[in-house]
Amino acid sequence: AACVCGDRPGETMRFARSLKLRPGVLLGALAATLALSACASNADKKRIPNVGPCPPAHVLGDAARLVQFNGPEAFSSVGFTGEVRQVRSSCRYVGSDPIEMKLEIDLAFGRGPAAQGDTYTYNYWVAVTRRDVAVLAKKPYSIKVEFPKGAQRMAVTETIEKIIIPRASAETSGANFEVLAGFDLTKEQIEFNREGKRFRIQVQD
Repeated sequence: AACVCGDRPGETMRFARSLKLRPGVLLGALAATLALSACASNADKKRIPNVGPCPPAHVLGDAARLVQFNGPEAFSSVGFTGEVRQVRSSCRYVGSDPIEMKLEIDLAFGRGPAAQGDTYTYNYWVAVTRRDVAVLAKKPYSIKVEFPKGAQRMAVTETIEKIIIPRASAETSGANFEVLAGFDLTKEQIEFNREGKRFRIQVQD
């Protein structure tokens, strides 16, 4: 349990887990924000199929793993580890309505030989991007993991119940956007991942 972007001027992009960002300038001076949301469509719209594909959702490779070291870079110094295993999503949009997405993030956690204590707070983020162009908005999250006595592995699924992405017009496709997730890492941790090193505590389902 957690201790756990749009392109139309004047619209807001909203996630259900208490997130809010200030507007930013996008292509063509278009603005996007994140804010709390509680939206519903009427019964007629629910019977109409989506007008386009859902935005793809992925784990960002360089931020998929977290390895904490308490000492030199060796297995004996590994503290807590984490992995963003998978991101699953679904979406809904008709007419010129905004895209409404639901996100599920599978997270795996490990406790290494040099871990200090049984509790660790992992920081991760979810971002909405203009696909292959720019980040529209990014929100950090934290999850406090308490390992039972003697346990070295845990797995959790976090859910973002609602992400609202405004569209400029009825012709704007979900394929224009992308949703990414990853851990909040230091420069050294990112380089560790890029080099493909594997000091990871294996996590079982």
